[in-house]
Amino acid sequence: MTSTFPDLPVVVIGAGPVGLAAAAQLAERHLPFLVLEAGDGPAAAVRDWGHVRLFSPWRYNIDPAAARLLEQAGWIRPDDTALPTGAQLAADYLQPLADLPDLKPHLRYAAKVAAVTRLGLDRVRSLGRENTPFLVRLADGEDILARAVIDASGTWSTPNVLGAAGIPAHGETAATAFVESALPDVLGRDRDRFAGRHTLVVGAGHSAANTLLALADLAEQAPGTTVTWAIRAGSPARTYGGESADALPARGALGSRLRDHVENGTITLLTGFSVDSLTADGDQMRVSGGEQTVSVDRIVAATGFRPDHTITGELRLDLDPILGSTRALAPLIDPNEHSCGTVPPHGVDELTHPEPGYYAIGVKSYGRAPTFLLATGYEQARSVVAALAGDWDAARDVQLDLPETGVCNSNPVDGALVTSGDEPAEQQSGACC
Repeated sequence: MTSTFPDLPVVVIGAGPVGLAAAAQLAERHLPFLVLEAGDGPAAAVRDWGHVRLFSPWRYNIDPAAARLLEQAGWIRPDDTALPTGAQLAADYLQPLADLPDLKPHLRYAAKVAAVTRLGLDRVRSLGRENTPFLVRLADGEDILARAVIDASGTWSTPNVLGAAGIPAHGETAATAFVESALPDVLGRDRDRFAGRHTLVVGAGHSAANTLLALADLAEQAPGTTVTWAIRAGSPARTYGGESADALPARGALGSRLRDHVENGTITLLTGFSVDSLTADGDQMRVSGGEQTVSVDRIVAATGFRPDHTITGELRLDLDPILGSTRALAPLIDPNEHSCGTVPPHGVDELTHPEPGYYAIGVKSYGRAPTFLLATGYEQARSVVAALAGDWDAARDVQLDLPETGVCNSNPVDGALVTSGDEPAEQQSGACC
């Protein structure tokens, strides 16, 4: 699309991996841009789970345009076969990328976006809409005009609740002092909250698996540390995944280790457990799921994440009623049909809303589907930026090189009922399937 306002910037929301990839693509095409990041530096969400090692190697975690800009500045590319932690992804790739002269002047930190709309137009007004710039309002009241908006804000700040029905369980709001969000640093900065205590981990995704394995290690180090795992499914087979058959060996090993801990009793597994209430029980919290109840000291809600569309309430978005992605993208990422590695190539056409010039990319574009890979987000960024530059041949020439994992869909396995609510936080924070 050619811009009616060539001097206005493309505003990118979020300076995570996909947001910075979009910035690199915009820099290469010499389009004016501004990246707005709510955190105090790049990759703020990634740094929150910096202790977690990704399942996919560096090869799949570096955007090609970003690599070109970095290599021109003398950056030494990490070993493509190595598996980075979140901290390494931030320190060895995303921070150097954000510090490049081509990007740094265009990044603003502590710039939380409160709303995106059209200048002087609400969602109902149609006349002149396509020829009206976007108005991006920050939480401090500042207004910024933009020719287009690329929303790569992710989903890290909007986790799912514990309640199985998608709303808080009875007593959940009052139990916040007992509840941890996904991927606490059990063996590091958060150790004191878990050592010698009984922790319940709720969720069947790979964020739950990572936390369970860390707690199992802590149980060996700190006497009195007890671990219980609750899932809604009738079987943990989905979480165990492909094990030795997984095309991402690190993830296969995760499932195998988890199975071993369950079978030897280090981790107590509760199946068919749908959280419906939390009740104070002395110094502990009693968690009930149907006919099962467990009293614990800490609860880790590894129940996945969801997109927050409230900032775009005055834009015309066409969202799939189930996943919360665009309607065109939904069948391509449906977790009932696809794993991370079988998502077809897609780009600007599948990401387009009735609101011209607004695109959600990265994990936010997937809504509640747990099938996101960084490489997918990078290709989305490339396609969208090519379209904004008017290069439609490049925009529609979408290609993906993904590992076939076959173990991160939501199909029932071994008779288990699984849902997309227990999604891996590694995906939802923009890292990897």
